[in-house]
Amino acid sequence: MKLISWNVNGFRAVLGKGFGDFFAGADADIICLQETKMQPGQAEFSPEGYHQYWYSAEKKGYSGTALFTKTEPLAVSYGIGVEEHDHEGRVITAEYEDFYLVTCYTPNAQRELTRLDYRMEWEDAFRAYLQDLDAKKPVLVCGDLNVAHQPIDLKNDKTNRGNAGFTDEERAKMTLLLQSGFTDSFRALYPEQETYSWWSYMFKAREKNAGWRIDYWLVSDRMMDKVEDSRILTEVMGSDHCPVELILK
Repeated sequence: MKLISWNVNGFRAVLGKGFGDFFAGADADIICLQETKMQPGQAEFSPEGYHQYWYSAEKKGYSGTALFTKTEPLAVSYGIGVEEHDHEGRVITAEYEDFYLVTCYTPNAQRELTRLDYRMEWEDAFRAYLQDLDAKKPVLVCGDLNVAHQPIDLKNDKTNRGNAGFTDEERAKMTLLLQSGFTDSFRALYPEQETYSWWSYMFKAREKNAGWRIDYWLVSDRMMDKVEDSRILTEVMGSDHCPVELILK
């Protein structure tokens, strides 16, 4: 079973950069998107054989998530059930027979860390939400979680410490999430590998591979034995992020 997650940084933009070809070629069972930046009806994309679900932010041109799946879920829900966190289109949950799938676009702490306090509240609420799901059946969590967890997860860890996405506070929340029953599938399989999933558009960062690994497939600990591979598809262009892929046995 092949699952793909990708922050496309604007669905309408990526449609003009070969997304349809990538989608068809991937032939994934499930594809999750983050930062779609669109409202319903602003783009037409209806691949044959897939059910699709969209969750847009109330603010136009901002945030947003989407899910394409060959198998129709038993149920689909939007948001995490907490009023203050459910206006930005950040989480879609699909229930399948053997697991829950959660795609997430985590809020960015922003420059000057203007949103760090909100981010901390979000982290606690999102972790509680995942733990509630995990008590029922295993969970797969994917998306742009907007944090490089360890120094190995970004090129310039010393100069970036304290910046959004690499604050001690955000990293500690990721540690808490992993300690609450989840495994970072890529890092578990490749403990020493320095591979990134996001590069700034500035300073030729992608060309120089000066990136961050902030896109993840997390799995309930008890599901790691079902994971065959967890890959970062650095060759795929079209966004400032690249897709991340999970292969299940």
